Amino acid sequence: MVLGTRPRQRLTLAVACMAQGMMVLDVLIVSVALPAMQHELHLLPAGLEWVVSGYALALAALIPTGGALGDHFGRKRIFVSGVTLFTLASVGCALSVSGAMLIGLRVIQGIGGAVMSSLTLSLISEAYPPNARTGPIGLWAAVSGLAVAGGSVLGGLLLSVFPWSSIFWVNVPIGVVTVVICLVAVTESRDPVPRSFHLAGVALSAFGLLLLTFGFVDSADAGWQSPVAAVCVAGGIAVLAVFVAWERRAAAPMVPPALLRTPGFGRACAVYLLAYLAFSGFIYYVTLFFQDVQEWSALRTGLSWLFFCIPYFVVAQLGKRLAQWLPVAWAVGSGCFIAAAGMFGMSQLDTTTPFAWPAACYIVVGAGFGLMVPAGSSAAMAEIPDGSSGIASALFNSCRQIGTAMGLAVLGSIAAGTILADWHQRAGSLPPAERQPASQLGADVAGGQVHVVTASVGPDTLAPAIASFLRGFELALLLAGVILAAAGAVGFRGLRHLQMPGSSQPRMTGASANR
Repeated sequence: MVLGTRPRQRLTLAVACMAQGMMVLDVLIVSVALPAMQHELHLLPAGLEWVVSGYALALAALIPTGGALGDHFGRKRIFVSGVTLFTLASVGCALSVSGAMLIGLRVIQGIGGAVMSSLTLSLISEAYPPNARTGPIGLWAAVSGLAVAGGSVLGGLLLSVFPWSSIFWVNVPIGVVTVVICLVAVTESRDPVPRSFHLAGVALSAFGLLLLTFGFVDSADAGWQSPVAAVCVAGGIAVLAVFVAWERRAAAPMVPPALLRTPGFGRACAVYLLAYLAFSGFIYYVTLFFQDVQEWSALRTGLSWLFFCIPYFVVAQLGKRLAQWLPVAWAVGSGCFIAAAGMFGMSQLDTTTPFAWPAACYIVVGAGFGLMVPAGSSAAMAEIPDGSSGIASALFNSCRQIGTAMGLAVLGSIAAGTILADWHQRAGSLPPAERQPASQLGADVAGGQVHVVTASVGPDTLAPAIASFLRGFELALLLAGVILAAAGAVGFRGLRHLQMPGSSQPRMTGASANR
């Protein structure tokens, strides 16, 4: 079967979007099904956490490795391997009969997801010349963003009709179609001058990212007083420092020095990391507010995210037109500032606020991210050296995972500390018979479980529990807005040298030139 250039490009874009959508979707869709999994598989709370964290850890640790493998052995070959592993692991997850089996297969699913996700932007960059990438990357970003917020929507819809295994079965037909299209339409590409593949560098990067992410994940649950969290974060930083030293001495480093010297790439990665650090805290606390404080169903909470998803998709799809007159730095910077304004607005929620207010804030945040993500993605891939699109795509995608883990750890820790301090103060003013039991329920208040406190102590505790939670909620979202504003400042200052994507001169990569 012989395909022309344009059909091949479109099918390559479809493959990249489907794979990225599956990977991102499975980060959040599982959260909706946790109660059903707990009941059927008899999972303890720690096991439930690992159903989510095992997948996230594999993603964060191995995305850079997947990009390096693609550059060396062939991006199409490694991508197909990742999609195949992800699809088979999804079947295993759906058929799991115990918690241990499910957790193990979730880790394997994360390995496959890391490998395929690491190369999605690379496949697009190799299929399209630089001056034609803005639209395709905008669509990739739109699908990726919709999957982030749409996981709870799809999960709620599936679980309203089917058992929890349906959230994994849905991956299977998508994975099969992705592999078939990739084999037919995607052209193989790799580094035109293959470098030696050093296992030591790969192992150091994976182990360092694993420790770092595990530390952040543990701190989000146990707090920074946990010695495990502190040791893992410190150990991860130390191992990554050794990796950097190794890279400087290696004859063929995993991350090409020319890529690190590309200013637009590093600054776009910084914006992406900060943006998703803020966004993860936003998703977490807004979901807690609606589901636990307001007692909305998972489906209703998920459907509320449509007010984010629709503006995000519309603005992201307008990215190609905007790029004709709006410089990259302005698109990235203003997108961050717009989203920050929405987060500032959402921080003022309370239980009496009509839904029109959070709906408007959702729309503002969605529009801001819809403007920032495609422009930032294009900026990251605009100046990459020949033969480095795989590792560049992987490093850029890994910033999302690291930022997400950091966001829950940093914002969650600060907000939880604020909630606990406020709650202990309020509990001290309760009637003497309620003080002691109320003070022992601070963790429930910090987790938004205000109605659990009421059921355990009495109805008089509801108002102070909500007030304490909202103190931390407000602080978390205000900090998220500040972090996004900082990301906008990095975008404005750091990406000013880039031309508008629509006006850049075509530059064929080594793989593209050979086609």
